[in-house]
Amino acid sequence: MPQPFTHLVGAHELATLATPEWRIFDCRFDLRDPALGPQAYATGHLPGAFYLDLEEDLSGPLSGLNGRHPLPDPHLLADKLGSLGVGPDTQVVAYDDVGGMFAARLWWLLRWLGHDRVAVLNGGIQAWTGSGQTLATDTPEAVAKAFTPKLQNALKVDANYVHSHLHAPAMLLIDARAPDRFRGENETLDPVGGHIPGAINRFFRDNLGPDGCFKQATELQEDFGKLIKGGDAHNVVHQCGSGVTACHNILAMEAAGLSESKLYAGSWSEWCADPARPVASGPD
Repeated sequence: MPQPFTHLVGAHELATLATPEWRIFDCRFDLRDPALGPQAYATGHLPGAFYLDLEEDLSGPLSGLNGRHPLPDPHLLADKLGSLGVGPDTQVVAYDDVGGMFAARLWWLLRWLGHDRVAVLNGGIQAWTGSGQTLATDTPEAVAKAFTPKLQNALKVDANYVHSHLHAPAMLLIDARAPDRFRGENETLDPVGGHIPGAINRFFRDNLGPDGCFKQATELQEDFGKLIKGGDAHNVVHQCGSGVTACHNILAMEAAGLSESKLYAGSWSEWCADPARPVASGPD
């Protein structure tokens, strides 16, 4: 029996090792047109894959103050996953078509629920079809399993934690957004441009090579080593616009052996919703 995949899985590994007991989830989504993800799934998806929607399944209700993609109710998410056949020993694989941008969110959420047997398909659906594998259009059937969450709340922090640790040596805040949005330029998703004071920028796409796959672990270790400058990985807090692409940076660090960094899920969209919170602009 192969060792569980807990970070990344290659297309060839998935094609040759997956069993009917594995659960594959299509996480494709478009922030500007939410209907495109389900449409893409209907057009063609990995055989046996179920669809999970970023906003319907992998996020909670909006309050106007908790960011664009607040964390879902963990028990509701666990019930959803259980209804689709995820049990305590199920190997889960998540994929998308944008280098893991959305799949990493499901990866992190399952780890938060206490389920470590989850990996992102390295290279996404493009790697799957590029290796000669076929797609399906049918919606599979699932036998429900009991999935009880064992919350790992040490994996996340809230806005109060971030605010109380601004500029403190005990927290290194890494922002996964594109450099222009980090600087406060070309902001089209949130009402305020800029970044949280003291944050440094690591665009999540810098985790990928030209082929759309994650860089090798040694290269990622070198990249993030330069950012944390010899500091402890568990002092790192990741954020982005709404707690999605930050998970990509967490996955990259974990794949590089840099464990125990945390997620500020509310991220910039929550932070800037309170005008009392400080805002910075420009480069790091």
